[in-house]
Amino acid sequence: MLTFYNEHHAQHRGRFEMFRGEQVPCFEKPERADMVLAEFERRGLGKVVTPHGVSLVSLERIHTPRYLHFLRSAWSEWCALDPANAERDAFPSVWPIRGMRHDIEPDNFAARMGLYSMDSGTPLTAGTWIAAKTGADCAVNAAHALRLGQRATFALTRPPGHHAGADFFGGYCFLNNAALAAQHLLDDGAKKVAILDIDYHHGNGTQSIFYQRDDVLFISIHADPRSEYPFYLGHADETGAGAGAGYNMNLPLPHGSGSSQWFAALETACYKLAAFAPDALVVSLGVDTFAGDPLSHFTLQSADFLRIGERIAHLGLPTAFVFEGGYAVTEIGINVVNVLEGFETAA
Repeated sequence: MLTFYNEHHAQHRGRFEMFRGEQVPCFEKPERADMVLAEFERRGLGKVVTPHGVSLVSLERIHTPRYLHFLRSAWSEWCALDPANAERDAFPSVWPIRGMRHDIEPDNFAARMGLYSMDSGTPLTAGTWIAAKTGADCAVNAAHALRLGQRATFALTRPPGHHAGADFFGGYCFLNNAALAAQHLLDDGAKKVAILDIDYHHGNGTQSIFYQRDDVLFISIHADPRSEYPFYLGHADETGAGAGAGYNMNLPLPHGSGSSQWFAALETACYKLAAFAPDALVVSLGVDTFAGDPLSHFTLQSADFLRIGERIAHLGLPTAFVFEGGYAVTEIGINVVNVLEGFETAA
């Protein structure tokens, strides 16, 4: 399996995050990707390469120009406010909720942070832009390699992406790697693309990007948003709108769901994928469904991730895997690479 690795991912290293009203060490940390790379290389699953850089125009196929401009300039603006800010990460503190305007970009930096964010748990650091941009490069390269004939590819990068919308960050995510991969496949000649999100948390950003489109089918298996992040999206009655009606499928599962419930949902997703008959598949590969994950409440075991890869392989589609969540760092390499090995073995 050809893997595109983000050598700059560790430049995004938050000092802390806000979690349930407290400052805590970041769950989303560089060791996550390090453990996956080490396990991938230990098993010898394939070649690991660095991505070619992609243009900002490619990012603008998914993200708005003013949002991208904000991300590129945010750290320098933050430090310009106070030189001491170089030693502390930037967090939003105010948001334009219902009834407030989003169309006018404020001059105030804190106000713009709030305009372009969805939570206070996602630190923006000195290296956030370079890490996120190189991650986007990985995703686009992984998609392009499918069009060049690769059966499967893997974008090994962090920070993750599926919570990022067209013009906002949050949930540890800044650029939506899965959406960028899907869009590149379309721009590169595919007629239809599907995204399967198997992270514990709903991919709200990906859903919102494609919700009114019929060229991308989005399916997410995740924890019930009535009790789990991102809370405000991911319900089963969200099936698409306008041209996209019927092209969005959410499969929320209750707290404590185990392998039998999870794999039943995967089977439902696979039937929908087969009926859609896409030219390629993008998998938002989160492994925070693992029983030992500190942020999640499903009970999948490491062996289950082999089965996940096998079932996805049986769809017979060119597939780009994009690394998302998973915060049980000790086991994350085993769990992620189990999915990839299961896929490779079955394929």
